[in-house]
Amino acid sequence: MNGTWEALADPTRRSIVEHLASGELTAGEVAARFDAARPGISRHLRVLREAGVVEAQERGRQRVYRLAPAALDELEQWCRDVRTFWGQRLDALDTEIARGARARREEQA
Repeated sequence: MNGTWEALADPTRRSIVEHLASGELTAGEVAARFDAARPGISRHLRVLREAGVVEAQERGRQRVYRLAPAALDELEQWCRDVRTFWGQRLDALDTEIARGARARREEQA
């Protein structure tokens, strides 16, 4: 999963992933959505492909890219686990704060 995070650390690559979220695109269609030179976009696509974030399929003379669901599922699961971890701790913190406030009110009464 580290390769996935590293691949998505770059804003251009995240933007490519966002474009591919709506469907398959050829390398040329991806490149046309950016002001960067095509070789630069090709390098970004290669990084995403090597990290397993996107898949490429040769169709004639074109290479068509699509998101690789398994990589995104792995990220989604990680986010769920972290959200659960922090959610439980924040709930416990809320409980302790409420207990402290209640104890202060009782001392003042």
